[in-house]
Amino acid sequence: MERDNLLRYRPVIDDWDTFLAAAQTPLPHVVRANTLKIAPSSLQHRLIASGVGVASYDWTEELFEITEPPGRRIEHWLGLYYAQEAVQILPVLALDPQPEERILDLCAAPGGKATFIAARMQNRGTLVANEPKGRRQMSLLANINRLGVLNAMITAYQGESFPMGTKFDRILVDAPCSAEGTLRKVPSLQHGASMGSIARLARLQKRLIVRAFDLLAPEGNLVYSTCTFAPEENEAVVAHLLQERAARVLPTRIPVETSTGLREWLDETFPAEIQRCVRVYPHHLDSGGGFVALIARA
Repeated sequence: MERDNLLRYRPVIDDWDTFLAAAQTPLPHVVRANTLKIAPSSLQHRLIASGVGVASYDWTEELFEITEPPGRRIEHWLGLYYAQEAVQILPVLALDPQPEERILDLCAAPGGKATFIAARMQNRGTLVANEPKGRRQMSLLANINRLGVLNAMITAYQGESFPMGTKFDRILVDAPCSAEGTLRKVPSLQHGASMGSIARLARLQKRLIVRAFDLLAPEGNLVYSTCTFAPEENEAVVAHLLQERAARVLPTRIPVETSTGLREWLDETFPAEIQRCVRVYPHHLDSGGGFVALIARA
């Protein structure tokens, strides 16, 4: 199952055999309780009463692993939960959105993170959910409506040219990426992504992170995240921002097992603070993989 594009990560993943075993295992069915409509405990009781097996997580009350596909249930259509891999809520936990703030989700579709941000804001404040692609805007709008989000507006700008007229307290850039962290559900990525797609996406990601930083309020926080393993799309993008702007990387406090950001990759050495970023691998929390960085003004 291994090919060079995945094998190149072997030197940076401590427990390679465990990683490979997890990567080849089907994903569990996981849902996030939508606290805009139901308390997590009430959702748990409702599912159990209807005969669904439910297992909770010890690091968050909002996630549950269930024993059947979540999209088939009435609770999905009522917006009581959102089907979401465990790793996908980590960027929002790092962002730590609060009620009454002004927040931008620069790459928002299909809306899993945007609707979680709105829930953490308790529908209070302003959430701008930006998505440039028309077809993806439809899924974003559908999820915002289904989950009862009332404080969001959808915009359709190219993220790298988002208008500069407004400053935001918090910004999430969950960037388009080569998606290697989704290899448990996308068989072709079991072999890693192509170097061409990684290079192309890294160029876009660098433009996105710089524009997002320029939109940040003086005391604001920016979270940059991906669902890929490629350092070219992760550490190298954050390092590019540090070179282009007066930015600093903050410690990323996430309540699950993670690995630190890489200090070196191939022939490139990154600033020491890049180690404050976090890498998440499938065997860390029985989910997909990803990368999260918390950034502020220097």
